[in-house]
Amino acid sequence: MIPTEILKKVRRIQIVTTALVNDVFAGQYHSAFKGRGIEFEEVREYQPGDDVRTIDWNVTARTGRPFVKNYREERELTVVLLVDVSASQDFGTREQLKSELVAELGATLAFSAIQNNDKVGLILFTDRIERFVPARKGTRHVLRVVRELLYHQPAGRRTDIETALEYLDRVLNRRAVVFLISDFQSPDFSRALRIVRHRHDLIPVLVRDERESRLPHVRYVELFDPESGEQLLVDTSSRAFRERFSTMAAAERETLLAGFRKLGIDVIDVATGEAFVEPLRKFFHKREARR
Repeated sequence: MIPTEILKKVRRIQIVTTALVNDVFAGQYHSAFKGRGIEFEEVREYQPGDDVRTIDWNVTARTGRPFVKNYREERELTVVLLVDVSASQDFGTREQLKSELVAELGATLAFSAIQNNDKVGLILFTDRIERFVPARKGTRHVLRVVRELLYHQPAGRRTDIETALEYLDRVLNRRAVVFLISDFQSPDFSRALRIVRHRHDLIPVLVRDERESRLPHVRYVELFDPESGEQLLVDTSSRAFRERFSTMAAAERETLLAGFRKLGIDVIDVATGEAFVEPLRKFFHKREARR
């Protein structure tokens, strides 16, 4: 039996994200992701204006009249949410934790997918694979995905994106749209990224909090790394220290984004305490324009 408070929170997210999908992203998801390609549907007689490259010469020779091949879009997609649930996700200084932002964003993507009759799957990971939910259709299935996003209790604390990408590549037999949702505080994963990038439509979603790149001026602060357990006492009244901290964070971020750009990968950038609607809408528009 699922506790009542969990059902209430899942229901609240369903209401909010479904309204968001219907009111804001209606049509945009479909335009951004048009399916795996085209498949043959039928042969019909040639009509003026048809592309001569589609003529079926075998049928034409057999009947003595020109016939063309007709194709249709292969619409159905498999969408997989590859989600980081390591200890660093339980951090947030602006109204919500990163994990809460991830749950709402993941639910929005999942409901967008099923509205377009696509399948949705889920892989939760830390430094190991925590949970795999095979891709299926339907609202009932997506509600299970939302429950996992909200209430899964991970066994691991650290982040290993390479392990997650290698697992994804093993369990997915067909090309999929993969949203890799993480703060990317992980050892190098560039090799696995290149492999998965060629086999799937990989979309990184960078989840961050303001205090991970900018410290407040509040004198002494104890910094704690939730993944390693390390603690460090720092004096934030030092302007030089705050600037050095921000410079290092900006350099790490630029290195990450440069790696994605090198592979031609678009990134969705979201932050706690800020609406993710606009970054998601910009991404959909960019993908539609490129197609």
